[in-house]
Amino acid sequence: MPQSSNHSVRVILVDDRPKRAAMIEKAMNVCDFDIVSKLNCVSSLLFKIQEHKPHVVMIDIELPGREILECLSLINQHNPIPVVMFSNEDDPEFIYEAINAGVSAYMIEDINPDKVKPVIDVALAQFEMYQALRRQLRSTQQELNDKNTIDKAKYLLMKHQKISEPEAHKNIRTLAMNNSQTLVDVAKNVLAILDKD
Repeated sequence: MPQSSNHSVRVILVDDRPKRAAMIEKAMNVCDFDIVSKLNCVSSLLFKIQEHKPHVVMIDIELPGREILECLSLINQHNPIPVVMFSNEDDPEFIYEAINAGVSAYMIEDINPDKVKPVIDVALAQFEMYQALRRQLRSTQQELNDKNTIDKAKYLLMKHQKISEPEAHKNIRTLAMNNSQTLVDVAKNVLAILDKD
């Protein structure tokens, strides 16, 4: 994600007060942020993200509500992106739901132009760390699923062919090598043939 002085950070700004939005845009341009789109509500946010491919979304709306959380949750599921939200809403339940919907940094205050850059820098870093953890979790879960599939296939081979666990593993490995397949693909084939329960 570009953060060096040689690259502008593309930002979508969602602000329901035009005068404040203009001030923020002016301040952010000085910090080498490029406001690629200004919105006064989130109704077209998903479309604008797809259109402009920003690095971060910054939201400052007086009374954020359910619509914002639903929109952010949808974005987080299909096109995750760092989101910074400024709000006077200090209800812990709302803040929890906002973070759960994909907000990277939640500030209980109005946007301060002087603080925008460090807040966005933190949001970008937190987002990258979170995405790395999600990737690692998915990879670990996939490895566990693959191991369970292979173990189940070995068990069925042991049961049907009356062979030992090392022999069952060797058979799966040999089939994988002979057919240029992965162990888990061979295991799935074994399950498709032998697992009738």
